Amino acid sequence: MANDVSPIPPVRDPYSALRQSNFRFYLSAWTLAVLGQQIQSVALQWDLYRKTGDPMVLGWVGLLQAIPVISLAIPAGQLADRFDRRRVLIVSLSGSMLSSLGLVFAYLADAPIWVYYLLLFFNAVANAIGWPARSAILPQLVPVDKLPNAMTWNASFFQLAAITGPAIGGFIIAKSLAVAYCCDVLAAMWMVFCLATIHIRPQQKAKEPVSIQSLLAGVRFVFDQKIILATISLDLFGVLLGGAAYLLPMVATDILHVGSAGFGFLRAAPAVGAICMGLLITHLPPFKRAGRAMLYAVAGFGMATVVFGFSRNYWLSLAALFFAGMADNISVVVRHTLVQVLTPDEMRGRVSAVNNVFIGASNELGGFESGLTAKLFGPVISIVGGGIGTVLVVLGINGLFPQVRRFGSLLDAKTIAAPNAAPNAGKSTPATTRN
Repeated sequence: MANDVSPIPPVRDPYSALRQSNFRFYLSAWTLAVLGQQIQSVALQWDLYRKTGDPMVLGWVGLLQAIPVISLAIPAGQLADRFDRRRVLIVSLSGSMLSSLGLVFAYLADAPIWVYYLLLFFNAVANAIGWPARSAILPQLVPVDKLPNAMTWNASFFQLAAITGPAIGGFIIAKSLAVAYCCDVLAAMWMVFCLATIHIRPQQKAKEPVSIQSLLAGVRFVFDQKIILATISLDLFGVLLGGAAYLLPMVATDILHVGSAGFGFLRAAPAVGAICMGLLITHLPPFKRAGRAMLYAVAGFGMATVVFGFSRNYWLSLAALFFAGMADNISVVVRHTLVQVLTPDEMRGRVSAVNNVFIGASNELGGFESGLTAKLFGPVISIVGGGIGTVLVVLGINGLFPQVRRFGSLLDAKTIAAPNAAPNAGKSTPATTRN
């Protein structure tokens, strides 16, 4: 009779990662750092558009931020795998803090636009150097079985900062742009302090000699693992076409006719949706078909973008951005978890670097694309066309990479051997996909 009794399934703990003190400390510091970045971003976009009235100025901001990410991400990934990721991240944050301090003085001195661009470029260089280390450090803070939960909370707290940052930034810039620029400086200082005092498990550093082959190992790994290539490609083209965030100052001013506070709430709306979805993900059972959920989510993001592009009503625009944020968070959780879980620790920096190239290209080049098309065709065509393009990309990825829609639970994902590590390297283990 005892053999006929089914075992009681373990109780799902939605707060398992948050029970790790190191993760909590890191997460609180990182959330504050993102908050400062968001406030500065709102201030910079509002300041530049107010001075010029030119949507192309907003597009150039995206391009300047994309160039360092694309050009430096691969070498930065090598740094993250060969040196202490904490130290790399501290150096990166220090450089970002100095460039943000320069923006404060640029505003107070009423500097020309090219000075803002120069400081923004240096800020992007500093962030590009530390981005792979930041992405790869999370598995050193929590056990591997808690990593999906940690990824979800990390994305949720990021969105929490993205909610409060633009909203707070909108109120701050109504009073003082200089104070808004200072927020990022103070937040970066606190993040550096927290990193210097937190306990992080030792990483498995890359042992092969420095060479072009080792430098490009992350690229080879991503292209060998089609499931990773497909998910980050989906993010690249989806956000590249569907990102309307860089046009929000133009939409708020010229279409919806709201002030800085209204602009701040528009910036915050996607993050409100994302944090709501993040809370749902942590409390609901894991996705049984994570790949299919990601495809539906990105398609939903595109359709919400189309609604936002056509909208002339402030509340409808807020709702469209809210649902876009909900959909985007599903994609973020699935993609980040797959990249970190499927990658060996000694390659996480380089693989995260490739992922960051895709993310940087989508976010920042998407801003340039939006600014350029808005300049040529107007904001409505730019936003609506991008949303339609996102849906078409989902259809294309679904056809080219059927393994995405077949991917099952994230809890079943197993680390894949590096291409040169074993005879069967480059092939997914049976547990990585389900039919």
